[in-house]
Amino acid sequence: MQAGPPTAPVPPPRPARRDTGPWPVVAAAVTGVWAVLVAVPGQLAGWVVDQLVLVAGLDRAVAVWPVVALVTVLLVGAPTLALALIPRSPAIRATGRAWLAGTLVLGALTLLRALPPVHHEAYLAALAATAVVVAVVLDRLTHRRASAAPARHGAAAPGDAPAGSAPAPGSAAASGDAPAGGSAPAPGGPGDGVARAGGRSGRFGPVTLLAVAAGLASLLPWVWVGALGGALETLLAGLAAAALGALAGVLLGPAFWAAFAVGTPPRPARLVLVGGLVAGVTLALLGAGAGQSGAQLPALLLLPPLGFVLGALEAAARHAGRPAGRGPVRWLVGLALVGPLAFTDPEEVTVLLATTRDVPFWVAVATGVAFAVAVLLAVGYGVLLARSRARAPRRGLAGLTAAALLAAVVVVYAVPGQPGLHGERLLVVLREQADLTGIPAGAPGRAGRDARAAEVYRRLVATAERTQGDLRRELGRLRLHPTPYYLVNAIETDGGPAVRAWLAGRPEVARVLVSQRLRPLPAAAPPARGTVPAPTGPTWNVSLIGADRVWSELGVTGAGVVVGSSDSGVDGRHPALAAGFRGGDDSWYDPWEHRRTPADRGGHGTHTVGSAVGRNGIGVAPGASWVGCVNLDRNLGSPARYLDCLQFMLAPFPPGGDPLTDGRPQRAPDVLTNSWGCPPVEGCDPGALRPATAALAAAGILVVAAAGNTGPYCGSIADPPAPYPDVLTVGAVDRARRLTRFSSRGPAAGGAAKPDVVAPGAGVPSAYPGGGYATLDGTSMATPQVAGVVALMWSANPALVGDLDRTRRILADTATPAGSPADAPCGGARNLVGAGLVDAYAAVRAARAADLG
Repeated sequence: MQAGPPTAPVPPPRPARRDTGPWPVVAAAVTGVWAVLVAVPGQLAGWVVDQLVLVAGLDRAVAVWPVVALVTVLLVGAPTLALALIPRSPAIRATGRAWLAGTLVLGALTLLRALPPVHHEAYLAALAATAVVVAVVLDRLTHRRASAAPARHGAAAPGDAPAGSAPAPGSAAASGDAPAGGSAPAPGGPGDGVARAGGRSGRFGPVTLLAVAAGLASLLPWVWVGALGGALETLLAGLAAAALGALAGVLLGPAFWAAFAVGTPPRPARLVLVGGLVAGVTLALLGAGAGQSGAQLPALLLLPPLGFVLGALEAAARHAGRPAGRGPVRWLVGLALVGPLAFTDPEEVTVLLATTRDVPFWVAVATGVAFAVAVLLAVGYGVLLARSRARAPRRGLAGLTAAALLAAVVVVYAVPGQPGLHGERLLVVLREQADLTGIPAGAPGRAGRDARAAEVYRRLVATAERTQGDLRRELGRLRLHPTPYYLVNAIETDGGPAVRAWLAGRPEVARVLVSQRLRPLPAAAPPARGTVPAPTGPTWNVSLIGADRVWSELGVTGAGVVVGSSDSGVDGRHPALAAGFRGGDDSWYDPWEHRRTPADRGGHGTHTVGSAVGRNGIGVAPGASWVGCVNLDRNLGSPARYLDCLQFMLAPFPPGGDPLTDGRPQRAPDVLTNSWGCPPVEGCDPGALRPATAALAAAGILVVAAAGNTGPYCGSIADPPAPYPDVLTVGAVDRARRLTRFSSRGPAAGGAAKPDVVAPGAGVPSAYPGGGYATLDGTSMATPQVAGVVALMWSANPALVGDLDRTRRILADTATPAGSPADAPCGGARNLVGAGLVDAYAAVRAARAADLG
């Protein structure tokens, strides 16, 4: 044997120092409560701010989450740092170190939410990378502290080793802590040949298998009610969950549990109750940073009970002869986080959908069930494992349990779940857009309008066919399923960040937008139903703008004019609407569910069409006809779905028809009512739909659009298509002709004055699905009334059809004053109420008297 240098004498063991009195324990308890009281409300507050900004239509507050991160680290970091340094008790110092590390982890992960939610894949990649980097750094710090601890403190009393130090020979921890990789100690080392947490000779021993089983049980509710995104999104979510599991393994590694393993053998109650409680707070801090805004809330609730499960697994492992190591922590936490990270879309966890049984409802259901599962696991594992002093958990039984739960996950996902991938798509906008200059005006009235619409359609399709061929073939070769569009020269296609970067670099591409795709629900939300009885005469809003006088005194009801609606749909069987449907095979289009007959789950579209053309006193132009298209599903849309409907309005086509070859521009409706906007969260940028509205205007089709409900902020008319100059933008007033607080204000981008006019939008009664009625607020309610006024004008003087400039001028010249704030903010009343409150009676009289020679 080779001789070595002389060794220094080993000092005699010294008993570990202990704090006297209850105060260190009280301080630890207070610190734990304080950490939870800061972290949980902080996360809730950040999400609420995000939602308020979304509902208000303001620019995303990027600084919200960095501020939350800084405040949390400062408020929680200071007391946990003191807890990690000052007390003499190894358990309390280990508690402080775990909570301090968890706080710093929370701060680092929270910063990632500065990434826009629409780029979810980029966020998940950043989350995985950050978790790995932080885990490596903390792991090295842990090993450095562990190697330095014996030199500083000497040998510790058996079973009471300071956290991070090597266990004393013969102690319960002396069987060999599992290293970071979960491998077994060197042959012949302490504990070799006994039952191991990672298996008799491998990683998947009974304790690890039981951790896998617990993780799969936590995952079951998510595979039942949730749905996966795209392939890359799902892969990145899995990697992020695995990375966070690895990070949890570092935070709650062998050194952590050694501080609570008092006695030989260790007392299970201390490991499960005390160690589990400390681990639960640590996992709460980790869960608070796991996911985009909204997705972290389930993790914040689900992970803490799993701390007790880990305590029970640790107790079982130590009774089997050695610590559990990091493997069980990694598997349990990683699998538990797959649910909220992979099976929910954070963009759909929003208050905009919280009023129905949509994604927020099902996320709450999954969270509640998973929380109950976690509590049951904590109790069950604590009773069955921590009290099993006689023998170790059997590997065969543990493996069978894990296999049964894996089979249950697969069956639930494939049968009652939502199998498949439901990722976002991309809208590729090409540089070259159709040249629509020089379109002949043609004859006045519908004949001229139809000729212009046909020429616009021809030019748009020709441009799309000429410029898209190469790119469409390339996308088809890559099996990315391209869908061409012509109203905006664009292609919708599958693809993630890599495809997006490749497309953005092509010379023919102007920009690439994310085109949202909704994930399916386990059960459709119950359809909306009207509960208000039918009105007995003209509603107050119809009378306020004088539409009832147009019917009775001028004999004009809108006959001969067709109004097109792009919205959530229309209840085609409603008694106030059924007779007004134009009919034929080209008057209805549903690109979401491909229903062949008019229907409406949400009610919004039925209400707006009713205000435009409904019978029984609710509609401004009850003699007009309507056609419809569904561009909103569950109150959300995408650039592609908005284009689907706008294309259908320019050139309707039969079911199953190709918009580029089967369009019928001569069947286009005359005026369009659009009570929607496309915000950035849906994928639009300010110019996304600009070529579309320009083409419709060139075709002589008037686009009427809601200003939005993001008042009272100035400049809040921002989401397409409301800011566009060729769109007739409508704000809302109440019964007293005063501008409503929610009505969006101008100026629009570039200083353009908006809205153009206002109409009643507060407490408006109209049709609702199921044959009933409902009263709603919003510029959505005001918009169809203006479309109805235009229908009355064009019915009174058909030569005005397609003459958009003169129509807009008459509306502005005949509008009546509307109340606005006395100080006239936002650059003056023109950016609040436009030309004023639309006057149907005066407008129809002016239209009838118009000289169009």
